[in-house]
Amino acid sequence: MITEETKALVDDGIMLPLMEEFYTIQGEGFHKGTAAYFIRIGGCDVGCHWCDVKESWDPSIHPPTHIGEIVEKAVASSKTIVITGGEPLTWDMTRLTGALKAKGCDIHIETSGAYKLTGQWDWICLSPKKIKLPTEEIYPLAHELKVIIFNKHDFKFAEEQAEKVSENCILYLQPEWSNREKMMPLIVDYVMKNPKWKVSLQTHKYLNIP
Repeated sequence: MITEETKALVDDGIMLPLMEEFYTIQGEGFHKGTAAYFIRIGGCDVGCHWCDVKESWDPSIHPPTHIGEIVEKAVASSKTIVITGGEPLTWDMTRLTGALKAKGCDIHIETSGAYKLTGQWDWICLSPKKIKLPTEEIYPLAHELKVIIFNKHDFKFAEEQAEKVSENCILYLQPEWSNREKMMPLIVDYVMKNPKWKVSLQTHKYLNIP
């Protein structure tokens, strides 16, 4: 049980529920293969049934951590920072990203876009979910759109979402990991017929790294 004082600091973005942090290779999307420091923030109520980090959903089980401590550890490893979750936009990202920017970091976010966009971002990976759609404000700002393909109906959803992003946004279809053997041939066929899309794979899982 956190104190009211700590809760106020979390609400203000001075502290954040930190699930984990690690230096690794980005496995997905445009920056795959790039070394980056990941900051995984706890808290998400989007509720994807196939989520592979359901332990991130409940913020109360992740310790509120001062952003100064988070930033100090991050910049000791890399100047390329990926903030993910959970859903990081559950919280105000203004202070964390401001502190990272002051250290000269290149800051990426992986988000469903379901909450108001806060913070300073060099790269926005928007991964929309049907059950809680993105806010309208984030669509034109997304650098890449990554739609998870769990079944055939997700191709229609992907096209609906692609209509909302800018013409410069890079479009990715990524198979949901547990269903990849079934969906991968369909994705390959779809991309070949609709070459505006690219295939994204969770290469870190093939490489057995975080």
